[in-house]
Amino acid sequence: MKRALTRWPALLILVLGAILSACGGAPASTPTESPATEATESAEAPAATEAPAAATEAPATEATEAPVAATEAPATEAEPYIFGMVLVGPINDGGWNQAQYEGMKYVEERIPGSKFIYIDKVNPADRPNVKVEQVIDELIAQGATFVVTNSAEFGDGTNIAAEANPDVTFIHASGDSVLAGKAPANVGNIMGKMIYGKMMAGCAAALQSETGKISYLGPLIDPETRRLVNSAYLGAKYCWTDVLGKPADQLSFKVTWIGFWFNIPGVTLDPTQVANDFINGGSDVILSGIDTTEAIVEANKATQAGKKVYAIPYDYKAACEQAPDVCLGVPYFNWGPTYLKAISDAKAGTFQQSFDWIAPDWTNINNPDTSIVGFENGAALSADNATKLDAFIAQLADGSLNLYTGPLNYQDGTPFVADGTTADDKTIWYSEQLLEGVDGQSAP
Repeated sequence: MKRALTRWPALLILVLGAILSACGGAPASTPTESPATEATESAEAPAATEAPAAATEAPATEATEAPVAATEAPATEAEPYIFGMVLVGPINDGGWNQAQYEGMKYVEERIPGSKFIYIDKVNPADRPNVKVEQVIDELIAQGATFVVTNSAEFGDGTNIAAEANPDVTFIHASGDSVLAGKAPANVGNIMGKMIYGKMMAGCAAALQSETGKISYLGPLIDPETRRLVNSAYLGAKYCWTDVLGKPADQLSFKVTWIGFWFNIPGVTLDPTQVANDFINGGSDVILSGIDTTEAIVEANKATQAGKKVYAIPYDYKAACEQAPDVCLGVPYFNWGPTYLKAISDAKAGTFQQSFDWIAPDWTNINNPDTSIVGFENGAALSADNATKLDAFIAQLADGSLNLYTGPLNYQDGTPFVADGTTADDKTIWYSEQLLEGVDGQSAP
């Protein structure tokens, strides 16, 4: 009997050893690292990084704790909220597309658990025969439930994709299908009132110009680009005549259109050549309306060669860094705050279709968290002219100056805004021609 009794402890030791071997700590270290990596990509559910640790520790203590850890573990598996963008040009163009891209990165940084994806260079040169709806389908296949398309010519494709994907929310930036009553219910339009930024640009150009010859490097011709040229001209004319007191007939304002938002060799005019034509024709300020930086690059080259030529780039706040010594300033878009609201609303299920043409935050047009349109003064703008420009902006802000007050005529002499009246937003949005006083084509 004694021999039999002494065998039981040995058996117990063997059994306990087997159990401890099965529940050993070394293999448990692997699962605790992977969810931690996911948590840095998806900041939603802060407790997510703790749940795996509980799951791996439970077997080493008491088996009764394992079910509790199992109920918490799914929090680490949370799917990111994915939103996407289709861009007409490259994300590093120093203009429109870079500003759009950085606006979406602003959103990604502020919505926990979100992920931004994009496809850029969606244009006839880089992706011939590719339709925007095909590109949108690719983003949706990658999980996007919110998509922004960022160019005027993407309107039809955006609506086609929206009709085919009613559970996805869309913003067509710069478009107007909502205003026109043609948009599916899951499409909205957002645009900043860059007419004000262009008025500021025109004013700065007129204040600094010594020759009175101002040129505008234009993209393609449509209502958007016409209203921006008109706004720049109105700003230049006001500051030339009313601020400087110079005769109107001594101001020259010319636009040349290249045919697209940026250079496509063999398809568009070469913006480098157009800029040099302006310079050789006596212009001492070039305003850019295209997505890329040729205007400021060529102005800088001319200045270094002995001519005094200034430039005002477009779209992107840091554009003056290309050549600060010739930059008078830049009217720019700040998409982040507006996109943040739209995407947050969609994520929360509260998105409402709207057409939003948004003015600057007049309390501070350069506030990065509130103003969709701003103007950054350039180093080449003199201190005296910067003061005059600030006074001009203050008048726009308080409403004491409205440059869209008549009489204003189109190039062919037909009335645009009648004497004593002020144009409403819709009239300005659908500008049909350039204004009298602008030298350039109104139609393709």
